[in-house]
Amino acid sequence: MISTNQFKNGLAIEIDGVTYIIEEFQHVKPGKGGAFVRIKLRNLRTGNILERNLRAGEKFQEIFIEEKKLQYQYRSGDEYHFMDLGSYEDTSIPASVLGKQAGFLKEQMEVSVQYHGSDIIGVTLPIFVELTISEVEPGLRGDTSKAGTKPARLETGVVINVPLFVERGERIRVDTRSGEYIGRAQA
Repeated sequence: MISTNQFKNGLAIEIDGVTYIIEEFQHVKPGKGGAFVRIKLRNLRTGNILERNLRAGEKFQEIFIEEKKLQYQYRSGDEYHFMDLGSYEDTSIPASVLGKQAGFLKEQMEVSVQYHGSDIIGVTLPIFVELTISEVEPGLRGDTSKAGTKPARLETGVVINVPLFVERGERIRVDTRSGEYIGRAQA
């Protein structure tokens, strides 16, 4: 059991038979009345965010989340296949679990996969990836980084907005959390 004063971001707990991950929490001590904890939770099954107030000192069951390093191998339909770097076992993850992160997967990329028992509950990609632009409209002479953006298709098939000066065949850095252009890749 874990008390509210031991909470930290990323901790998994069970409330009313449902498993949640703590996204944010704040201890509140009002001038009148008892202290409480304002908490923002993410449901592991649905991904929905729930905000609640809990009494200070309340106890909850802590849930063990196992994390493994897997290497992306290939895609087959709506399944993405990964290899466990420790046991060399093949693991397939449905596109629905990966969500929009799937557009940034490259072969041989290492990812962190979170398990609750035998269920895959999350996949974490590296924060930044370097990808090559496969299609983009040509920029105009004199375009600068502040002038605007244009859509570009990356080697993985995902489309993001890039500055007007970026050309086809360039390697760029992309933030996998937001899908935003960060800059040109270092040579």
